[in-house]
Amino acid sequence: MKQLEALQSFEKIYAPFDGTITARNTDVGALVDSGSSGGVKTDLFHLSQVDRLRVYVNVPEEYSQATTSGLAADLTLAEFPGTTFAGKLVRTSEAINYETRTLLAEVDVTNPTGKLLSGSYAEVHFKVPGNVSTYILPTETLLFRKEGLRVTVVKDNKAQLLPVTPGRDFGDTIEIISGLQGNESVIMSPPDSVVNGEKVQIAQTTTAGGAQ
Repeated sequence: MKQLEALQSFEKIYAPFDGTITARNTDVGALVDSGSSGGVKTDLFHLSQVDRLRVYVNVPEEYSQATTSGLAADLTLAEFPGTTFAGKLVRTSEAINYETRTLLAEVDVTNPTGKLLSGSYAEVHFKVPGNVSTYILPTETLLFRKEGLRVTVVKDNKAQLLPVTPGRDFGDTIEIISGLQGNESVIMSPPDSVVNGEKVQIAQTTTAGGAQ
């Protein structure tokens, strides 16, 4: 009797939380087994709880130490131009992924009206504490030497090779997180043969109006 009552209780499915059914993979009259017959297992329903969304972000390794729980975050979505949604970082994986060199972080966003849809792509901006100045340079300015990465600048009409530390790689440009002050004159596409102290002559550019 108890066994029959237990089997009959499976006629009703109770969700563990309030939400919206986003997918139904069975119809009335379809055979639903326990999954022990060895056939293909199919989820009956997909349920989404949309009043609070979890946003997963891969944080670059260089910012992993500053990315801690409680950090404020702003979210922007392509379908809502000019609108920012507030979130808060609640937890991280506390481990760096050895393939992507990133830290997985979870941001919670309140969504009482259901305006944001689950599964959407968002751009997350963290308000990371600190006064670290970074600069964006074209990749053509970099020199790969055996002693490390270098950027060639002009000082007193002479070439000077500065050691720099790269950050994020954006393809055509790259982030420099240390080694520059921001007031240097950087040489575009320096030759591989350039050395410290080499004399540099700065060419004058002429505008359409003829002014130099």
